Amino acid sequence: MTANELRAKYTDFFKLRAHAEISGKSLIPENDPTVLFTTAGMHPLVPYLMGEPHPAGKRLVGCQKCIRTGDIDSVGDASHLTFFEMLGNWSLGDYFKKESIRYSYEFLTKSEWLGIPLERLSVTVFAGDGKAPRDGESAAAWESLGLPKECIHFLPREDNWWGPAGATGPCGPDTEIFYDVGAPACGSDCRPGCRCGKYLEIWNNVFMQYRKGADGSYAPLARPCVDTGMGVERTVAILQGKKSVYDTEVFRPVIGRIEQITGKRYGANAEDDRSIRVICDHVRAAVFIIGDPKGVLPSNVGAGYVLRRLIRRAVRHARKLGLADILFEELTQGVVGLYGHYYPEISEKKDFIVAELMREENKFLETLKKGEAEFEKLLPNLRKNPARMIPGRVAFRLYDTFGFPVELTEEFAGENGLTVNRAEFDEAYKKHQETSRAGSEQAFRGGLADHSEITTRYHTATHLLHKALRLVLGEHVAQKGSNITAERMRFDFSHPTAMTKEEIERVEALVTEQIRRDLPVTMTVVDLEEAKKSGATALFGEKYEARVKVYAVGDFSKEVCGGPHVAHTGLIGSFKIQKEQSSSAGVRRIRAVIG
Repeated sequence: MTANELRAKYTDFFKLRAHAEISGKSLIPENDPTVLFTTAGMHPLVPYLMGEPHPAGKRLVGCQKCIRTGDIDSVGDASHLTFFEMLGNWSLGDYFKKESIRYSYEFLTKSEWLGIPLERLSVTVFAGDGKAPRDGESAAAWESLGLPKECIHFLPREDNWWGPAGATGPCGPDTEIFYDVGAPACGSDCRPGCRCGKYLEIWNNVFMQYRKGADGSYAPLARPCVDTGMGVERTVAILQGKKSVYDTEVFRPVIGRIEQITGKRYGANAEDDRSIRVICDHVRAAVFIIGDPKGVLPSNVGAGYVLRRLIRRAVRHARKLGLADILFEELTQGVVGLYGHYYPEISEKKDFIVAELMREENKFLETLKKGEAEFEKLLPNLRKNPARMIPGRVAFRLYDTFGFPVELTEEFAGENGLTVNRAEFDEAYKKHQETSRAGSEQAFRGGLADHSEITTRYHTATHLLHKALRLVLGEHVAQKGSNITAERMRFDFSHPTAMTKEEIERVEALVTEQIRRDLPVTMTVVDLEEAKKSGATALFGEKYEARVKVYAVGDFSKEVCGGPHVAHTGLIGSFKIQKEQSSSAGVRRIRAVIG
């Protein structure tokens, strides 16, 4: 079964069970400063999982493109990826554990669907602790379907509990489904979740049934929800009997192009194979990030930095394979050929994607030249070291300051009769990773958007700002993204030139006037075409369902949106534009605060 066939089967299965198909959303979250990328299928659905009604109903199914970089150093093994597709089905206050588990069981094991032998499956469920009880309901549901008790494993909170994203919020136990690849157990305590590779997780059913309070207590939710996720690449590898996700049709055409370019044969050398896999994964991820409707470009901060790191790691591994350049045009064409029919945005932007990839590659090659020059400057003193060893802190400074890979430092050291204190470098790098991971966990934890009172006020204010900009600057203005924290809002919009002082003052006055008028904020659910005909604006690059929510702010603005809003504008408070500046070519950025 191919990835295309799996997507179709999954969707058909749940549509037959009264689920409405929803479209995947952007890789770049809207109005959510807690994450850099969409990290799971549930991410765009957070408002609905938290209680807002979804215009498509209570049962949903879809496929979401995702980016996760927490395990970037593991990319190149059999299963880890930075970009992947996640199939999901959701129950918003409708069915719960028993039905959700039955659906998973039927889709995985029934011959008319995936037909995976039940004896190859094992599951984990929450073992319970002093804060929440053992999830015997999920275990009983699995056992009633014929899964042997010895294949049902009770694991602690760190393995089988989801959320909340922050100190408080919705959370609950999950049950994770694993496929036994047939490898021997690594020991007597080998079980699903073990990192030896015997068990591969393919599906996760999250049961949000509690709300964690500020005092650490857990109260039952009035409206429990189900959020599930199945990885396309991993499941396809299992269905095709492959040992690695890279051995499927999802990657083989791109691997074939790399083989032609490098003369290397995939499968002949483990180190070369890892480099080929890293290039495949990172180029695919970069194509989707740049090609996204809200596309990101390489930079030194946020999502742009992640993109830059992916491209530069791909270039580094291309050099390890002996390539002077990575031939991004060839590989991009391979990715577009595989996905362009399903994600037309990358096909439409193919030339732009190639140009940006090549531009970043050239920048990195310049960085490498600077690193090489710095190494040459250090060389005389390094040669004086009696141990003929480059200190790890020096190698790390070359890496951290100049982006110079330690492997190249080792290569140059060897050419000059030196070695690198790799243990010292690894220690410095580990500390760097721990610091980065701590920040990453804050950025990527769970994907829940902040729906606090202040964020809701700020979000509603973006509607007023958007409309005011269109009135002052013209109808060409379109929102290009926003970022909201508890301290300020950042709003990006299309406009070719800097705003004048007078224009800024007029926009600020317009927003302030609507707040003073204390306009009601109302919501209706209508067909998308009806929303457009009514004059409602929509966010740049967003994909919408057939029926959408339209929020009207009195007689001032009307916008398709799914975020949180105040009941009337008087609750927003004062509004002040702090700064207006360039964000990128043809895009301006406003930073504003409310009081």
